[in-house]
Amino acid sequence: MGYSFLFPGQGSQSVGMGKALYEIFEPARRRIDQVNEIVGRDLVSIMFGGPMEQLTATENTQPALFAVEAAIVDVLAENGIVPVVTAGHSLGEYGALYGAGILSFEDGLSAVAKRGALMAEAGKNSAGTMAAVIGLTGEGLAAALAEVHSGVVVAANENTPEQTVISGEVAAVKEACEKCKAAGAKRAIVLPVSGAFHSPLMQGAADAFAEFLEGVSFSEPRCPVISNVSASAETDPARIKELLLRQLISPVKWVDSMNTLVGLEHGTCLETGPGMVIKGLAKKCIHTLNVVPCDSAMNIYSLLN
Repeated sequence: MGYSFLFPGQGSQSVGMGKALYEIFEPARRRIDQVNEIVGRDLVSIMFGGPMEQLTATENTQPALFAVEAAIVDVLAENGIVPVVTAGHSLGEYGALYGAGILSFEDGLSAVAKRGALMAEAGKNSAGTMAAVIGLTGEGLAAALAEVHSGVVVAANENTPEQTVISGEVAAVKEACEKCKAAGAKRAIVLPVSGAFHSPLMQGAADAFAEFLEGVSFSEPRCPVISNVSASAETDPARIKELLLRQLISPVKWVDSMNTLVGLEHGTCLETGPGMVIKGLAKKCIHTLNVVPCDSAMNIYSLLN
């Protein structure tokens, strides 16, 4: 049986994530025991014990999520479950690269720790924000954003046919919310985030991150990875790196990515990370997609049986 691994991004974190896996599965324990040394601080205590305010800080959330996702990949691999294709939502794309064998754990964790720190810094410097727009088509959203004149705002996360997250300068995002409501959106809600992710306001972070990634080795993948930027199944390491560099300032094309997935021999879809955010998004993109969560020992044992 084939399996596709789908990795969630920021927003799926919770205090205690990975702790039960650490206590029960040796591969997870081996992997998580490496975390603090690689990131240079006691991140595992925040993962397992909180407080939530520290865990949700971008510079902590990103490496913490990657660590848990990699641990789940290792537990599954130890039991003979490996992917035929991977995809990850925003930060989750790094988990997808690990699952596909493109990034080592050390390089992947170092990269997301750097990415999180740069994005947190950019958020403090740019004073941007994001908002979820629900119930407006892509064409309707584009028309509403075109009417915004108070600053930069763009479509950032194309999560489902009915939900897109917009990103940009605070005044522009607030104006865009009003324009979207006037255009027929059911809801337009400013999100509690620390920056305008996946927008031009992240250009400084993207430039600094590009310098960091120059020294990171991307290996030949053991399976295709569906890129956030291209929404295509990618296999060339050089192109995958180039697309990853563009990811910080480009929209996450999750709807198109799920359409690509169903066109492949994807097998059973596994949510290879904490929570069930991907399960909900995938179902709204393609109603026939069923995603099996793998965030707990019980879920993994059920899969193995």
